[in-house]
Amino acid sequence: MTPQPDYLSVPRRALDVEDYIDILRRHWMWIVGPSFAALVISVAVAFLWPDTFLSYAVMRITPAQVSQSIVPSNFNLQLNERLQTMLQDVTSRSRLIDMIRKFNLYAKERDKKPMEDIVEDMRRKVQILPMEMQGGPQQRAGSAFRIQFAYEDRIAAQKVVNEIVSLFTSQNVQDRRQKSRIATEFLGDEVKGAKDALDKIESELTAFKIRNAGALPDELGANLQTQRSYEVQLQSIQDALHRNQQEKMVLEANIQNYKNQLSALTAVETEAAGSVKNERLVEVERQIFRIESEISAMKERLKADHPDVRAAVAQLETWKTERDRLAQMDEQSKQGASKRRVTNQQVVARQADIEGQIRSLQARVAAINLDMEERVKGESVANESLRKINARIMANPNMQGEYQKLQRDYSLAKANYDDLNSKKNRSEVASRLEDRSAGENLEVLDPATLPQTPTEPKRWMIVCAGVAIGFVVGLFLASMREIKDTTMKGLKDVRAYSNLNVLSSIPLLENALLVRRKRRLAWLAWSSAMIVGVVAMSSSVYYYYWGH
Repeated sequence: MTPQPDYLSVPRRALDVEDYIDILRRHWMWIVGPSFAALVISVAVAFLWPDTFLSYAVMRITPAQVSQSIVPSNFNLQLNERLQTMLQDVTSRSRLIDMIRKFNLYAKERDKKPMEDIVEDMRRKVQILPMEMQGGPQQRAGSAFRIQFAYEDRIAAQKVVNEIVSLFTSQNVQDRRQKSRIATEFLGDEVKGAKDALDKIESELTAFKIRNAGALPDELGANLQTQRSYEVQLQSIQDALHRNQQEKMVLEANIQNYKNQLSALTAVETEAAGSVKNERLVEVERQIFRIESEISAMKERLKADHPDVRAAVAQLETWKTERDRLAQMDEQSKQGASKRRVTNQQVVARQADIEGQIRSLQARVAAINLDMEERVKGESVANESLRKINARIMANPNMQGEYQKLQRDYSLAKANYDDLNSKKNRSEVASRLEDRSAGENLEVLDPATLPQTPTEPKRWMIVCAGVAIGFVVGLFLASMREIKDTTMKGLKDVRAYSNLNVLSSIPLLENALLVRRKRRLAWLAWSSAMIVGVVAMSSSVYYYYWGH
């Protein structure tokens, strides 16, 4: 007894072309139905979808009439950034609402949607597209750009584009002038602040210079040179004083010698020629000469109020008093013997000559004394000036840091002021250029177009895409039904799954009445579907072409 095969685990046989034809014949309604339904839906959608017309205008930014190298602009935004900025101003909520009300846009939507949604929808449909120059794709976007707006009414779309173009033109002029004035005013305020800061630092620097006049670090070289000149002057004065002192000592010694000679001649002239001068008087005069020489030597080394000098001067006065007393006594003795005096003409002439020499030497000594007094005064003045110069030089390192800080702050403030003032002047020139409309302007290359054909929707593309989608869905449904149907469809399935030889086959016997009823119902269903589909498609086409 042969075992029964397990039909549940038998794999399906491979299908051939005849099998696929049988599948299409069995499930053609599942393919045609979705395809026809998709055709009806796509046609209805395509022709009921309202047209959208695209109007556009082409503008470009003309360069300034004056070169940027001569008058720099107050703007540094690139083309795309400037266009986006102007687009934000033009498509602001208030302006879009004004355009919607002015041209009666979105009349139906205003009754159903809030104004914010309508404004947002309109803003998305306003676009600015930079246009490439004709130099090749490698070139970047030039100064020309395209303004476009899509709307279901072509005339309204053209009006909106014209309005946007006029807004762009006026907004560009207004925006450039306003920003140029703002830049000029800002630079003016900055220049004023920089000028105040510069004046403050300049006042501090001037006060510092006045307060430290002659002792500034910049005057260090002059002070050193002045110090050297005072030192040289002081050395010259001291050398002159030393020479005068030496010369005075020599002159005083000569005067004393002449006086001694005169005294000797006077003694010889007396009648008692053989008598000699009072030895005591000679000794006193010798002591006076010695003390005077010592005093002269001490004055070269010491001041006049030095104790040693004062003691020597007092001793000299004592000896001079003694000399005067002895001289008086000697004179009295000479008067007693005056009758016996013998006149010697040669001695008299010699005395007169010596007296003349003494007067001449005394005059030179007096002149030397005056010169020494003047030089001593000059020495004190030179010492005081040298002291002041030395004080300035010693104080130089202390004020070096503060002075350099003031100088550095002044230089930075002046450089900042000069830079801001130069920028302000350039900004004022640029503002005057903008006021004359000689800067960058917007020029309309192509005015707003009046579209003749809609840009959306692509109706036949929608219809073709809908039919393709319906056909794919029908194939998918037919395939699913075929996969779920596990019955044997013909002799090939019997031979493949039973492994038996088929001797004969008996056709399926059905009730003729039931078969006719099924056919009528199928024909009625398809006729109704076809009529409904054709009516729907015809209605949508009629609505598109004649309905509105």
